Amino acid sequence: MTTTTPTPNPYRITPARVLRSEWHKLRTLRSSWITLGSSAALILAVGIVMGTTYTSDGGDSDVDTVVLVLYGTTLGTLCTVVLGILVTAGEYSTGLIRASLTAVPQRLPVLWAKAAVFATTVLGVLLTASLLTFTVAQFFLHDTDQAASLTDPGILRAVAGNAVGATLLSLVALGLGALLRSVPGAIGAFIGGVMVLPEVLTMLPYDTVETAVRYFPTQAAGVLGSATPLPDAASTGGALIALVLWAAATLIAAAALLRRRDA
Repeated sequence: MTTTTPTPNPYRITPARVLRSEWHKLRTLRSSWITLGSSAALILAVGIVMGTTYTSDGGDSDVDTVVLVLYGTTLGTLCTVVLGILVTAGEYSTGLIRASLTAVPQRLPVLWAKAAVFATTVLGVLLTASLLTFTVAQFFLHDTDQAASLTDPGILRAVAGNAVGATLLSLVALGLGALLRSVPGAIGAFIGGVMVLPEVLTMLPYDTVETAVRYFPTQAAGVLGSATPLPDAASTGGALIALVLWAAATLIAAAALLRRRDA
């Protein structure tokens, strides 16, 4: 009597294959690279404008050098925020999510893979753009009071923190897209809840509210991108932890909904 060895299933679902699938989706969409390219271009363009137009007697000498040079990150982050929402909510609008969840019945690996691929790609693009922008802008600022080097205390940390903060903000947007399953709804929730709400809360005359607002996503991201401590702001470590928790909270909420609701 002969025995046969079972042939391994070549179509077995593995984390690596799910990651490769999500990477394939992201890199094959022209809109992904247009959005990422636009984000990097905005950061670089604004940085060059800041560098070429700055004068030592212009009244901005008290502005943090990294904040001044990388001011365009605010605009660039809007691009990556929209991309993060499209990565998740966009699949619900097109119906592609049904194919994704049919291929991966466990569901949650799809969400984790989307977040991992998106965060890695965005961080790489924003970090490269931030380093390039700082270097180019300093070429024009070398003879001003904003002259600085990446080797100066706090500078490299702030440049990297600028990219990390923007990436985590974009992850919050990705989580909102997965949670709300609507591109307009997620964009509205991000603008209203993440960008506008903290500004409204700061008008309330309560110390507790003022302290809490320091740890909201946009405020925390601002701390990470500054080489010098900001007045009345969270510490760098506290801001990083807060941003990670905000991103984790939106992704966990989206994961809970993904397990309970049909696509």
